[in-house]
Amino acid sequence: MKRTLLIVVAAMILAGCSNAQTPEYSTEELSLRHDIGEMLLVGFRGTELNDTCHIVRDIRDYGIGGVILFEYDAPSGSRPRNITSPEQLRRLCGALQSVAEEKLLIGIDQEGGRVTRLKSNYGFPAFASAQKTASDGNDSVRYYARLTASTLRDLGINLNFAPCVDVNINPSCPVIGKLERSFSKNSRRVAECAAIWVEEQQRQGVTACLKHFPGHGSSKADTHMGLADVTDSWRPAELDPYRTLISSNDIRMVMTTHVFNAQIDSLLPATLSARTLKGLLRDSLHFGGVIITDDLAMGAMTQQYEYAEMLRHTILAGADMLCLSNNGKEYDADIVPKTIDLIFSMVQRGDVPAERIRESAARIRALKQKMLMEQSK
Repeated sequence: MKRTLLIVVAAMILAGCSNAQTPEYSTEELSLRHDIGEMLLVGFRGTELNDTCHIVRDIRDYGIGGVILFEYDAPSGSRPRNITSPEQLRRLCGALQSVAEEKLLIGIDQEGGRVTRLKSNYGFPAFASAQKTASDGNDSVRYYARLTASTLRDLGINLNFAPCVDVNINPSCPVIGKLERSFSKNSRRVAECAAIWVEEQQRQGVTACLKHFPGHGSSKADTHMGLADVTDSWRPAELDPYRTLISSNDIRMVMTTHVFNAQIDSLLPATLSARTLKGLLRDSLHFGGVIITDDLAMGAMTQQYEYAEMLRHTILAGADMLCLSNNGKEYDADIVPKTIDLIFSMVQRGDVPAERIRESAARIRALKQKMLMEQSK
């Protein structure tokens, strides 16, 4: 009842005047809109929370499933975004969690090396890259995985978009190899190192997310900037880490990549491809956890697809969570209500089955319930 009233009040505020017509939703429709909210993982500006911060509204009134934290604000080209110090970030995470009625996923990209949001100049430890730790041996891999997990746990961050399990097929890849994000060019070594990361993170209550499915390590282009076609460079061995880890470890989340790979789907990039997500990840590799998209604000998506088209494709393809970083070229404080309205309309028109939404929301809630049970032990 509380959430229903808040949604109605929020709709009145968004309408802009007291005489505007407020949408009236049935109990079933309100439930569906809440399930859509559960599918959203959202970025925002701010190092502290207050009543004017849209993320408070998004968590409280729209029931978003999670947030993602950054230290750099790309649309304005400035710092800080969400992070200035360990003490500040601990307060922010606590405040975010206190707003949520249900457990909130608080996510970050903390791989180490060049992909580090918790930088040493903010008072955090120094974190080595995946390539460096792997070259120094398993003890080094375990040390940094454990350090990362304990740091995130102490801050209140419960989801890390790591480990990166891309195989270093192309050492010159501008977004993987050149940044030392891959553990190795050997797929077995990648799986071995990633298993250590998964174990150490989840032992300390931080859910691990494998990325970037079905493989970004062979690309010559950066999907942040635009289309990356790996049709001629991708190798089936890039699936081996996923196959090994899914079959023998507690893998709870996998992130898609936006690469185009005609070896798998001749029409759509991986994030939008049912052949990739349903056919390969679900059916062939038997992954039953949460599939999350890479950031939908990246150039590979925005330059090729209208936003509504992108949403429809990825949901139908099997994505459970939609990463809306608000950290691309533009910042939109109303990205959550706009996205919920778009997806809700798709369901009403019959373009997206309601069951597809329910299925994803259930997977996300099952993950959160597992995290809560582990937390209570």
